[in-house]
Amino acid sequence: MQGTHRKILAKYDHQVPRYTSYPPATCFSAPDESFSYARWLEDVRGEISLYIHIPFCARLCHYCGCNMRVVNNYDPVEEYLDLLKTEMTMVCCHLPKGIRISHVHFGGGSPTLIKPADFQDLMAFIRRMFFVKPNAEICIEGDPRHMTEAKIAAYAKSGVTRVSLGVQDFNDDVLESVNRPQPFHLTHDAVTLCREYGLDNINFDLMYGLPGQTVENISRTLDLAALFRPSRISYFGYAHVPWMKKHMNLLPQDILPEAALRYELQEVGAEILTEAGYTQIGIDHFVRADDSMALALKNHTLHRNFQGYTTDDAPAVIGLGVSSIGALEEGYHQNTTDARLYKERIKAGEFPTAKILRFTKGDLPVKKIIEELMCYLRVDIEDICRKFSLPPDSFDERIAKMAALRDDGIVIISGREIVVAPAYRVLARVVCECFDHYTMGDHAFQRHARAI
Repeated sequence: MQGTHRKILAKYDHQVPRYTSYPPATCFSAPDESFSYARWLEDVRGEISLYIHIPFCARLCHYCGCNMRVVNNYDPVEEYLDLLKTEMTMVCCHLPKGIRISHVHFGGGSPTLIKPADFQDLMAFIRRMFFVKPNAEICIEGDPRHMTEAKIAAYAKSGVTRVSLGVQDFNDDVLESVNRPQPFHLTHDAVTLCREYGLDNINFDLMYGLPGQTVENISRTLDLAALFRPSRISYFGYAHVPWMKKHMNLLPQDILPEAALRYELQEVGAEILTEAGYTQIGIDHFVRADDSMALALKNHTLHRNFQGYTTDDAPAVIGLGVSSIGALEEGYHQNTTDARLYKERIKAGEFPTAKILRFTKGDLPVKKIIEELMCYLRVDIEDICRKFSLPPDSFDERIAKMAALRDDGIVIISGREIVVAPAYRVLARVVCECFDHYTMGDHAFQRHARAI
């Protein structure tokens, strides 16, 4: 049975979008002259989330797929924070009055490079510009190598509610191979200090598929991670996309795990974490029973956005900073990835828009289908059709094309209800692809990470 299972995984382990959005970000394009970001902002209603991108690191990790640049002094960071404040002011000028912020996420890069006083100043500025709800979740992605007590104290004073630590692996040789030396004690100290300052919601980011990883040493990493009892653990596969990030060619190719080993690493990780008492969410998250994400799974209020799985239910996300992506009622909006151009546009009082995607009427039901499959591994197509006032047979042709997935045991199809078999949950993205109009059209040539 194990051999058959592995053969099926290999059969469907092809390049496929991550589906942190639908349509995927690879479908975004430059806006035409009729586009007005100001009008999109003016149409926002209710609550919103802010995603704030900090594109700086002190060192380049060779597996990194993020928009970032290495800095050797603090001057560029200081200048960038001023640009961010200007962009926030521009955004606020076009948002309707009464908009509330329910979620703030600092990503990067390494947001923890920001000096403590500057972070407090930035959060104070955000609260002056926007109405941040008292119970808003404020999350910062943290690099344990740069998290001093002064910084953690600043996060606590500024209302941060969740810290997501980039752990990746606890094996020194694996970390050295990806140019990320990170002694165990740094993670231990960061967790201890966070908890001392009342920051109890701690996430760990772990990766499989890195050079030199084996079942034995990844098991050690996962056992150690579970001992820390973080609220959430994301355990996701390294995406080797050197055509997008040339520095990935610096990784030692001869010890990158082959496909069969990647499957084993993924499976042993899921087994260890579930045995440690974590609930598996979607394809790559594991959460404690007392975490809000576990409750969201139970209550069917889980979502998926550009930060991955989330409890954030705000109808709009506004991206701020270089390369940041927002999701509004009309569609997706992305800032330029060029730091120099970002600076020029902001100083000129112009929005640094680079790409957009306007939703079509047909995108919205598919977007919902894909989110249901990614979050809950099941979807009732008739229910989706009712919600969007579509004929119940609207997706029958797509369902018919899933015959091979059904025959291989990946999905269970009962009428118009589709369920991803638990043993193949890691292939949920492949199931979603069956409903993706864009993978079969003009964007079919786009390259993505592999499914596992």
